[in-house]
Amino acid sequence: MNGKRDDDTTTRTLRPQKAQVAQDAHDPRGVVVVGAGPTGLLLAGDLAAAGVPVTLVEKREHRISNLSRAFVAHARTLEQLDARGLADELEARGRRLDRIALFGRLSVRLDTLPSRFNHLLVIPQYEVEEVLERRAVEAGVRFRYETEVTAIQQGEGEGEGEGAGGAGSTHGVAVDVRTADGGTDRLTAAYVVGTDGHRSAVREAVGLPFPGKSVIRSVVLADVRLDEQPEEVLTANAVGDAFAFIAPFGDGYHRVIGWHRGRDVPDSEPLDLDEVREITRLALGRDYGMRDARWMSRFHCDERQAPAYRVGRVFLAGDAAHVHTPAGGQGMNTGLQDAANLGWKLAAVLGGHADPALLDSYQAERHPVGRAVLRSSGGIVRLAMAKSPWMLALRTVLTTFVDHVPPARTRAIGQITGIGYEYPAPRGAHRLVGTRVPDVALSTGRLYEALRGGRFVLVGPRGADRPAALVGPQGADEPLVLGARKDRLTSATWTSDRRTTVLVRPDGYVAWAAEDADDAAVEEALAQWVGAAA
Repeated sequence: MNGKRDDDTTTRTLRPQKAQVAQDAHDPRGVVVVGAGPTGLLLAGDLAAAGVPVTLVEKREHRISNLSRAFVAHARTLEQLDARGLADELEARGRRLDRIALFGRLSVRLDTLPSRFNHLLVIPQYEVEEVLERRAVEAGVRFRYETEVTAIQQGEGEGEGEGAGGAGSTHGVAVDVRTADGGTDRLTAAYVVGTDGHRSAVREAVGLPFPGKSVIRSVVLADVRLDEQPEEVLTANAVGDAFAFIAPFGDGYHRVIGWHRGRDVPDSEPLDLDEVREITRLALGRDYGMRDARWMSRFHCDERQAPAYRVGRVFLAGDAAHVHTPAGGQGMNTGLQDAANLGWKLAAVLGGHADPALLDSYQAERHPVGRAVLRSSGGIVRLAMAKSPWMLALRTVLTTFVDHVPPARTRAIGQITGIGYEYPAPRGAHRLVGTRVPDVALSTGRLYEALRGGRFVLVGPRGADRPAALVGPQGADEPLVLGARKDRLTSATWTSDRRTTVLVRPDGYVAWAAEDADDAAVEEALAQWVGAAA
């Protein structure tokens, strides 16, 4: 959803953390992240936890609002949060749904998902922001609130972290900003990441276009109290030209979003609660006695995607890189997964453990996912609002197909929840390379517990079948393979009789795998992905 930004809020505050305000954000070996929404907070926290100096720049004043737009966390997002020790807290705060209803007639169950989080978690975006900000503060992220990016200048080179310099050197990035008091400053860093929403100042500063179009105009939004509680946690339906969606905040208020095809007015047109009631009655049959609106607005939804997520040392993530309709609740979730993909790669390069060419894989892996999300969310909206006979017939056929053909249902739910995406693998690679790894049981506990700390996890066969490198010297508990890599690598064995040796990336995808691997193959893979042992 867009119309503002992926971290869009208003002035109503909710338990802000005591953020560390940056006193010195001129670190040519660090990263400047622009935009303190969920995507930026996750990325900044990951980098700081890995020891990278991070400055987080935010145009707004410091606040966490309870008027944010995203309302659901999908399985893949919860897995990523689990790898950071945050998922259980959010699970306790939110409400679980074990199915997704589409088009009023198709109900897709989630309890068969191959994930520890085989459900949809209904939780407002501000709750996610709160735990991510706390983690970023604890990790040492430096914050610059009420600071606006005005220009970005890049050096001419593309060196590694050790060679990165400040403005005026052949490497590095200079970020010019304007502060709340009207002053100016220049921040320097090795890399800059724009997570500053669909009106991204970072994207504009590097000259990237944002092609696409508006697909839904004059969407109405209201946060209200309801005299009658909906039967479902999430309520959504479309009838004729009207669509409405209702979700709970958990504080007595509900978010109502509505749209009527025949009402195409500017976002600036005044909105009253009677219009929201009318659209809701048309789509849902009643307005649930909505009253006491604390916030109302109009916005529009675009489908847009930047052609590149990287220009030199500047990257885009979240709504700065892609925006789409709210259908499927995929916006915040896609941005968080962008951040999870990019963070460990920047940390590896700046730590001197990976070639800067690794950063090219961010575009190769995440741009196709963004394109697929645009297609799926747009398709859901167009089918939900179908009116012509042929579109209604198509919706019936597709609904029946997904409902009765298990592979089609698995593919559809895999896209919406994020667990079905795979990353491209080199020719000749093991079939597991690029696939997501579920939270399997290991000899040391759960996989996603082992991923905490942003480390790779090497998993091999148990007993006599495991490579010698996974066995410690006589009398030692630590496997030989760890050595000087133990700050960025951990190891375990399967609890089953599986013979595959797998190297899992910090974001939970397979970097390398082999059957009956010997020590030489393991060491070659570790040198490529984790860095040299010394």
